[in-house]
Amino acid sequence: MARIAYVNGAYTPLKDAFVHIEDRGYQFADGIYEVVVRVGGRFWDLDGHLARWSRSLKELSIAEPMSERALRLIIHRLVEKNRLGDCYIYMQATRGVAPRNHTFPLEGTRPSLVMTVKPLDMNKLNANAQKGISVITEPDIRWDRVDIKSVGLLANTLAKENAKKAGSGEAWLVRDGKITEGGSSNAWIVDKSGALITHPLGHEILGGVTRQAVIACAEKLQIRVIERAFSVDEAENASEAFITSATNLVTPVTAIDGVKIGGGKPGTVALRLREAYIAYNAG
Repeated sequence: MARIAYVNGAYTPLKDAFVHIEDRGYQFADGIYEVVVRVGGRFWDLDGHLARWSRSLKELSIAEPMSERALRLIIHRLVEKNRLGDCYIYMQATRGVAPRNHTFPLEGTRPSLVMTVKPLDMNKLNANAQKGISVITEPDIRWDRVDIKSVGLLANTLAKENAKKAGSGEAWLVRDGKITEGGSSNAWIVDKSGALITHPLGHEILGGVTRQAVIACAEKLQIRVIERAFSVDEAENASEAFITSATNLVTPVTAIDGVKIGGGKPGTVALRLREAYIAYNAG
């Protein structure tokens, strides 16, 4: 079946879905995005993703393309039109179409809004969790406002491409000797006492919606969470490590730059959190 996209008010076959050549998202990366997962007929963390969507738009002074109520309706309709079960929805808003100029266009320029839907293979995600993934470390060369979910992802792309070439599932980014986060995920370790450690919120990391949900799950399991930066050496000597994101859920890390973590096997804390996170969203 042909996939259907949403582009500025119209539902259209993906092959016919286009944006204007002078869309500022294309020319300046002047836009934001979100990825929402739908599993078992339920949207996971949708409220959190839409809250971050609004925050990112506000931080870049981009007008809301439409009300949250209308946005929710389009998300539901797009999934229905694509007749998909487990899937993820990519949604992107830019400042809109205007003659190329670095400064913002005149008032009245309408933001652009596009959405696409793709199947989500939960069996593959579960298989990754059972065996774990390896990560490599890469310099964090991103701009200083990565807390905004901007479409400007070139630095992330380069890091993740290097991870792929190395046979790893993710790149952990390092700034001033500390791991900030992954190329498209938040980074976590478990120390010898069993406490979770992850970088604190701020301009240095994206405030992951899944990250926040996992913190809530950890509290219910009475697992201590410490939000502070940690070094590569500390990570390599941790009891466990894992990543979190909407499309990875909670996935154990078994090696960092070739150094085995927890004997090279998925850790029990990470797997407990994964189960708790799935239950949290399953209602």
